[in-house]
Amino acid sequence: MKIMVTGAAGFIASHVADAYANLGHEVFVVDDLSRGSKKNIPSGRRFYQVDVQDRATIDEIFAREKPDVVNHHAAQMDVRRGVREPIFDARVNILGSLNLIEASVANGVKRFIYAATAGAGYGEPKEMPVPETAPVNPITPYGVSKHTVEHYLFTFHDLYGLKYVALRYGNVYGPRQSSQGEAGVFAIFSEQMLAGIEPVIYGDGSKIRDYIYVSDVAAANVAALERGTCEIFNISGGVPTTDLEVFTEVRQCLKKENVSCRYVPKRPGEIDRICLDVSKARNLLAWQPRVSLREGARLTTAYFQKEIAEDKISAVPSNP
Repeated sequence: MKIMVTGAAGFIASHVADAYANLGHEVFVVDDLSRGSKKNIPSGRRFYQVDVQDRATIDEIFAREKPDVVNHHAAQMDVRRGVREPIFDARVNILGSLNLIEASVANGVKRFIYAATAGAGYGEPKEMPVPETAPVNPITPYGVSKHTVEHYLFTFHDLYGLKYVALRYGNVYGPRQSSQGEAGVFAIFSEQMLAGIEPVIYGDGSKIRDYIYVSDVAAANVAALERGTCEIFNISGGVPTTDLEVFTEVRQCLKKENVSCRYVPKRPGEIDRICLDVSKARNLLAWQPRVSLREGARLTTAYFQKEIAEDKISAVPSNP
């Protein structure tokens, strides 16, 4: 199959594009490089540097390439920028997605795979683990915009027969993650410890998140090529994990047992806890997470050690 992957110069989608290519699919990339890096795009892979808001160019790409599948990861993903600039957030995440959805219908795309969000969508859950049937109550413009596209996909299936799969991600981590604006706690802790900077934990360390290693996310996107038509799935590890547990895992992997963290007041707007029910993905996608938090932490910290050793990380992040 010929597959368009948007946002594939970035962290998650670059792994998805690699997984598709490794299976023999023809993959090309659309990315505006506002967050991603060309180093994440293998030499020889066709690459279009374009903003998804640019409808005219998007139409030209669809007419030229005629993809069978669109995998849509490109997004305005900075939660705090979305709060400051909700109109910009909506233009990229809603209108940009609509450009791709309409172009997909016009050009006979067989499947549209959409990277949605769990934590920013559900808000503070009333039950855990959170199933896909739980109320969606986003508390940020980013959560609103990402969830809105799910409704458009449902509507365009009903109106035009566009087949889709929406994957609501938990907290994804792994190699290639950027600490600059993505608020990736594994990346932030790794870079700071390696630079001798004391990491900060917001709150008392008990805040709960649900982490998923990036190769498991890529595997879910592979499964979505054939299964789960017109369904929404939680994609995560399904294991509640505190900030302090992540800090401890990273510290042990880096052999920085003497490093301590600093606790500061919790940031307003953050949910206290979330863990996802991934049984639907197990049943309908025949998918399940494979990489444990311990193994994922080992692989991730090894990546950052190598990057710093090769002087590829130019700036150590402050805590977002």
